[in-house]
Amino acid sequence: MTYLSKQVSKIQGNRHCSAFCCGLLALLFLSACGAYSFSSSGASHLKTVAIPIFQDRTSEFGIKEKLTNLVIAEFTRDNTLRVTDRRNADAIIEGSITRVDDQAGAFTRDETVQDIKVFVTVAASYRDLKKRKTIWEEEITQWGTFDPDEGTQSRDAGIDEAVEKIANEILNKTVSGW
Repeated sequence: MTYLSKQVSKIQGNRHCSAFCCGLLALLFLSACGAYSFSSSGASHLKTVAIPIFQDRTSEFGIKEKLTNLVIAEFTRDNTLRVTDRRNADAIIEGSITRVDDQAGAFTRDETVQDIKVFVTVAASYRDLKKRKTIWEEEITQWGTFDPDEGTQSRDAGIDEAVEKIANEILNKTVSGW
């Protein structure tokens, strides 16, 4: 019989020691869990967010509505902050679409463009209206792909892909500390 198995036998034979060990483990477990919080540090006072329509500094038609609707949908789905109007909001997310650029992505063997990446850039910010401070402010760029041979509907799908990624990134930046 090994030294460890002898010690385990002694402990198992002693009910008081077993109860003490179980109690000690429970105390350690509970004290470790007690320090965890679901609210971000300093942001527990934020319950609602306003998301006004994004501005558009590009010549793309309908992109600001798509982005605004997707950001609202992300926050509604997540439900960490309730979306409301500006008068009743604790915080606000504002932004402006600053660029939409197409760049060749992949080429075929005969050096024709197989797909194009469309990059969408948004300048966005998240502000605490109660404490009157900016929590984050950043330029976000994401991309989607489209087939140039499939026309404008394919390009629109590429823009939609990029805008979906931006909406998700805005949500993640906002609630990541929660």
